[in-house]
Amino acid sequence: MTSTRLYGRLLSYAKPYWPGFAFAALAMLVTAATETAFPALLKPLLDNGFAGASAFQVWWVPTAVLLIFLLRGVSTFLSVYAMNWIANSVLRDLRQAMFNKLLTMPASTFDARSSGQLISRVIAEVNGVTSAATNVVNTLVRDSLILIGLLGWLFWLNWKLTLVVLALLPLLAGLTLAFSKRMRRVSRDALKATAEMTRSVEEAIFGNRVIKVFQGDEFESGRFKKVNAEFRGQSMRLAVAQALQSPISQFIAAIGVAVVLTIALMQSRAGEATVGDFISFVTAMLMMFGPLRHLADINAQLQRGLASAEAVFELIDEKSERDTGTRTVARVQGALEFQGITLAYPSSDRKVLAGLSVNVRPGETVAFVGPSGGGKTSLVNLVPRLYEPTEGKVLIDGIPIADLTLASLRAQIALVSQDVVLFNDSIRNNIAYGAASVTDQDLHAAIEAADLAKFVASLSEGAETVIGDRGVRLSGGQRQRIAIARAVLKNAPILILDEATSALDTTAEASVKSAIDRLRKGRTTLVVAHRLSTIVDADRIVVIDAGQIVEQGTHQELLDRGGLYASLYARASSAGHDRIDEDSSSQS
Repeated sequence: MTSTRLYGRLLSYAKPYWPGFAFAALAMLVTAATETAFPALLKPLLDNGFAGASAFQVWWVPTAVLLIFLLRGVSTFLSVYAMNWIANSVLRDLRQAMFNKLLTMPASTFDARSSGQLISRVIAEVNGVTSAATNVVNTLVRDSLILIGLLGWLFWLNWKLTLVVLALLPLLAGLTLAFSKRMRRVSRDALKATAEMTRSVEEAIFGNRVIKVFQGDEFESGRFKKVNAEFRGQSMRLAVAQALQSPISQFIAAIGVAVVLTIALMQSRAGEATVGDFISFVTAMLMMFGPLRHLADINAQLQRGLASAEAVFELIDEKSERDTGTRTVARVQGALEFQGITLAYPSSDRKVLAGLSVNVRPGETVAFVGPSGGGKTSLVNLVPRLYEPTEGKVLIDGIPIADLTLASLRAQIALVSQDVVLFNDSIRNNIAYGAASVTDQDLHAAIEAADLAKFVASLSEGAETVIGDRGVRLSGGQRQRIAIARAVLKNAPILILDEATSALDTTAEASVKSAIDRLRKGRTTLVVAHRLSTIVDADRIVVIDAGQIVEQGTHQELLDRGGLYASLYARASSAGHDRIDEDSSSQS
């Protein structure tokens, strides 16, 4: 995207706040007028006041100076306040748009992206965008108005000398353009380094226990040192480009000053200009240096902002989940049908599922087992449309799930997985997550069903107890039971249990399994499990290997058949553990 189009899109976010900008522009106009008033005041002061003219009123000079600076201070405050109001409003809108996009991006996008990079864009990189959208405009409008006012005064005083000043502007503009491309490129690289640093810090915080136990301190420190050094290098490249532009611009301006001073002195000796004219002209010309320097400096800020804008709009333009459905259903019976399902992830040519077909009756509990990497989790992830099959389709009650809206489809499904997602909030809010309204009676029933009542009663704040980041203050079993309570409260007709007890010890598993057994009654339940204890009670066991169904039946039927399931079962039993895929090293 070109700089013009990129900046135009950026300014579109500021468009709703045009009344604030109009107010700021009016205040800037007053500021520009006060800037021009000061050198204009010098001419009558020098030509009449210091010449000793008896008619000259001394009192109006200090009065005028005080009024000029008072007016300038008020107008500057109002313009800065208004532009900051716009900047923070734009920042809020951009962050909201980015966050909303994160919520609608497909799961496959998160698989391919570092969470640290995404966080960096929403939290850090967007700040540079608002600088380009508002601060640059503020400087551009304010200092341009000041320059116009000062140039107008210079033309009025001496148009010949003013033409000399104007001759310098093309040189300064050419210099600015020459620096723009380099600063844009370096700014883009600096943002990438910032994202890498965010990712490194996030991983160090999230994995702090593993780092400590496995003594990875030096490794992580070295990795961060490398990222930190890269960030410093990019920042220095940007600083060099930015630092060179200002002194070169000032040197070109100094050439103009030298020429102007020479011509002005010659005119003064020839009697073509008074002392007041000369001093007023030189003062106004020198006062132009400040705005010119600001306008030169905003180029660096603008290029950083445009580099940030590229990253921000890249995220905003990410494809959202395809919601192709138009049908809605109140509550399904729970019949599921997988027809010729083939699935290959974008990042891999390997087919995770290959022509798989299976039917699940309403209210039936079906366990999917087999070696890790066989495609069990991939299969159940198709039901809520976290992923789309490459070929084939999934039906609920005979309706292709692609025909249902995502909201209607997902309202029919509850999930309990090994990796329980809990928020740094109260137990109540974690259980009631996603529910429109929850009564105390509904909440208590869910807590009872999940075997959480005694635990919650033991807490001084009960269900209002905040559980910490990712539920860090809870045990594994307690976290799982909160997830079960959440599923109970949702009361969906289809339940997905993805290795819900695989990480628990025997005692915790017994309590959680009891809660799960209560939860799956009357629901169509898909179980992805490695532990025999969660498999044997299923109405049907479907054995998947290399993306295909190799056998299915009850626990006893499969043992009698002597196939892959019987082999896995015998291997687990002889090894003294109950993980049916313990010897496999690949991942599902």
